[in-house]
Amino acid sequence: MSETTKRRIVSAAILLGVAGLTVLLILNRQRIHEFESFGYPGIFLVALMSNATVLIPLPGIMVTTAMGAVFNPFWVAVAAGLGAGIGELSGYMLGYSGRTLVNKTPWHERIDGWIRKYGLWVILFLAIIPNPVFDLVGFSAGVLKLPVWKFLIAVCCGNILKMMIFSFGGAGIIRLFSAGG
Repeated sequence: MSETTKRRIVSAAILLGVAGLTVLLILNRQRIHEFESFGYPGIFLVALMSNATVLIPLPGIMVTTAMGAVFNPFWVAVAAGLGAGIGELSGYMLGYSGRTLVNKTPWHERIDGWIRKYGLWVILFLAIIPNPVFDLVGFSAGVLKLPVWKFLIAVCCGNILKMMIFSFGGAGIIRLFSAGG
């Protein structure tokens, strides 16, 4: 079997795996909130699963906001940010393996240019901003063959910062209503 054929088989397997995971998580999205009862590990798992879907967001930020009102908001943000960052590997892996499977659009060219020019900073910045299309950033980083550990550092740090806003926001809302009532 040629090297090109092997690469295509691996790319197709990863594509099918990511698609299968996305379908599985969407079909079970009502049950994801059950992990909240496990504390910080549950928050980590909810964030991981919410971000492992490709282009179809699940409600991970809402859970982070709610759990920030129940648990220590700093540790909620760390658990949720790490889970979200690791969950973003699905888009990265799709890009890393799917270079020959997916046609690049002008949007991908723009993101690729930003990553080439600014490196990890653009990934960190875009991970901080709540947006449902961050998978395309992961896809571009994978296509560019950015080392996975560098991608993970940038995306986890960005997600932790984003989750800080939501978890401390949830804690603040609860304190506001508790003080008023």
